[in-house]
Amino acid sequence: MTHKKQRIWELDAFRGLCILCMVVIHFVYDLRELYQLVSFDYPAFFVLLKDWGGVLFLLISGISVTLGHKSVQRGSMVFACGLLCTAVTAGMYLLGYQPIDIIIWFGVLHCLGACMLLWPVFGKLPVWALGILGTLLMVGGYGLRYITAPWDYLAFLGYRSAAFTSSDYFPLLPNLGWFLLGAWLGRTVYREKRSLFPSGAEDIPIFRGLGWCGRHSLQIYLLHQPALTVVCFVWSLFA
Repeated sequence: MTHKKQRIWELDAFRGLCILCMVVIHFVYDLRELYQLVSFDYPAFFVLLKDWGGVLFLLISGISVTLGHKSVQRGSMVFACGLLCTAVTAGMYLLGYQPIDIIIWFGVLHCLGACMLLWPVFGKLPVWALGILGTLLMVGGYGLRYITAPWDYLAFLGYRSAAFTSSDYFPLLPNLGWFLLGAWLGRTVYREKRSLFPSGAEDIPIFRGLGWCGRHSLQIYLLHQPALTVVCFVWSLFA
């Protein structure tokens, strides 16, 4: 008799919270920057979500990769979706709908996909090495931001020229470091592969809703921008 794999509900809920925060960030950005329907200074909470929401997403993804066995398959799909985003945004530029900086060259989906594809290599490291390497890559990646490259061939690593633009940019450094730190948490805090929270909490409506969003985060990411475009278009009709 086979048993259905038990999901760790709080990881789904945190992932769902992250994807909803990302939708809010993109909606505010679209209103203010892309379509110029509103004019205001970004509030502090927006800057906080924009700067650190992605870090939480990477940590959760790093934890999750230690709980499954299909990182290459999942990573290939996520990276392919990132390439789709690049193609769509490049088309928007080529058709004259948006300036060149709308193109996504190495966004969150490219980064997450690449991290998952690399996991079989890093997953062979002992737990302590994951923590040390993750910390070094994270710290080194932030330091790399202060070094300007003469070209953009290594922009996917975080080494780029001053002229480089991408409407969504998550280079491997420092983000691979955050991913590996998440994997370290997965190998330590979640080594038993079970929830750390009391049983039954996942049935609370708000957590159930966040969990659903977390389980469908890729679909939400791919569909939210077309939906926001429609909302902004309707908004513009009454502006």
